[in-house]
Amino acid sequence: MLILLPPSETKAPGGQPGEMSVSFPALDPVRRTITDDLAALGVDEMMAALKLPASKRAEAEENLSLRDAPVMPAISRYTGVLYDALRPDTLPSVAVEKLAIGSALFGVVRAGDLVPRYRLSGGSKLPARDGSVPTMRARWGASISEVLAGQGFIVDMRSGAYHTLGPVPGAVTVRVETEVDGARKVVSHFNKHYKGELARALALGPECASVEEVADAALAAGFVVEVSGTQLTLVV
Repeated sequence: MLILLPPSETKAPGGQPGEMSVSFPALDPVRRTITDDLAALGVDEMMAALKLPASKRAEAEENLSLRDAPVMPAISRYTGVLYDALRPDTLPSVAVEKLAIGSALFGVVRAGDLVPRYRLSGGSKLPARDGSVPTMRARWGASISEVLAGQGFIVDMRSGAYHTLGPVPGAVTVRVETEVDGARKVVSHFNKHYKGELARALALGPECASVEEVADAALAAGFVVEVSGTQLTLVV
């Protein structure tokens, strides 16, 4: 089982000297092209293209030297609400091995892969050295989907932009809803928190091989769940 998480805009700074080391080598050609295209931009041009505010200038500058930047495990690099709920620093290695993370820069990485801090979103349009301005979806094409198709049973918790970069037919997807005045609404603010809690429960539990087994694991973790096809809905 592979539990596929979204990345986060916020990333922990620092790390240890060394080279980035990422899984799924079939994605390396696109990774190299994106890294080179970032490095070819001036900081001001990059900030305009990626729609970064002036306060993020230092992060844009880091994009220029990704191959020489400090690295740390991806599961520690990404921060925010989902990762706070996941509490990755308390997970045993066998649980961490079940986790992977979507990425605009890397396509997908395993939780233990060594990555630098970067700034790039799934919805970005990054200027290429040939003068074109392709979307990240156009850059990745079918490559992420093809890589993930060989990874067995997948629980896909990626958000919309990252799911679009590499959809996985047959994967279990997760939705979070609540009831307000008798009507069902998608949870927005705490969506990532509940997905982080579910990811933790799945990582710590036995292997799942069907949406029904994922639902059972979610029920055991205290969630109210509904199943429709391969979609699991957490009702909170």
